Amino acid sequence: MPKSILETRNIVKQYAQHRALDDVSLTVPSGSIFGLLGPNGAGKTSLIRIINQITAPDAGEVFLGGEPLRPDHIRRIGYLPEERGLYKKMKVGEQLLYLAQLKGLTERQAMEKLKIWFTKFDIKTWWEKNVEDLSKGMQQKIQFVATVLHEPDLIILDEPFSGFDPINANLIKDEILELKKNGATIIFSTHRMESVEELCDHIALINRSRKVLDGPKRTIKEQFKTHTYHVEYQGSLTDLPSAFQVVGSKPTDDNFTRADIRIPPDASVNDLIRTLLERVAVRSFGENIPSMNDIFIKAVNEK
Repeated sequence: MPKSILETRNIVKQYAQHRALDDVSLTVPSGSIFGLLGPNGAGKTSLIRIINQITAPDAGEVFLGGEPLRPDHIRRIGYLPEERGLYKKMKVGEQLLYLAQLKGLTERQAMEKLKIWFTKFDIKTWWEKNVEDLSKGMQQKIQFVATVLHEPDLIILDEPFSGFDPINANLIKDEILELKKNGATIIFSTHRMESVEELCDHIALINRSRKVLDGPKRTIKEQFKTHTYHVEYQGSLTDLPSAFQVVGSKPTDDNFTRADIRIPPDASVNDLIRTLLERVAVRSFGENIPSMNDIFIKAVNEK
């Protein structure tokens, strides 16, 4: 099992009459991209703020690299908040140098790293521009650089693709994967389930202040399987054995039929394939794998 970089144990956070987090325990494996998911108001932001020591829990503990969380750990963390926070009147270069030094880099170290990022993002001409003169997407790039410049062990990204066009969203996605490849751990909070499908190794789902799902993405997908398979065919399936249940079918635009078929636990997929080939002309066949969007909706509605 991978060593964890972050653990939260039995975290409770109360705001007046609202309990934002109720006994939330998570383990984030080192070197993973960890999806922190949940509906609006579920408690994700409260947990992120506790990890970043912006607020403190009312009960429970947080450990970074096996050590109880300390104020100086903040230099090992990079945080991109959903509500971005650049100084609008400052020049881009001046601001990035300032933020880098807050995270412990010398001015010389920061300059060397900024040259690399400004080349990588093709933003060399932005150094002397005021932040307020940049588009929202441009400001997002600057904030992303500020988040990762000090090469933190743990990077927390809250809705990192917000405000990006598809080309720049792909650019950031590639950088996230590169950061992981270079040993960083990323906590990734988003409502974009297609990004979770593409990037995350592990997920945790918080709903109404409590953790309702947690584990490797592959394992969770296994838990939510419906044991159904889709087939496109020509012919008739009216005489299928009773063990195989057609749970839905519809014609395609090119005179085939697409059907979803559920198989019993003791039957094999080969049994179904053989049965189909004896009766119809099969064009395509595959298992119905639940999407993260399906899992999110089902888990939230069930709870």
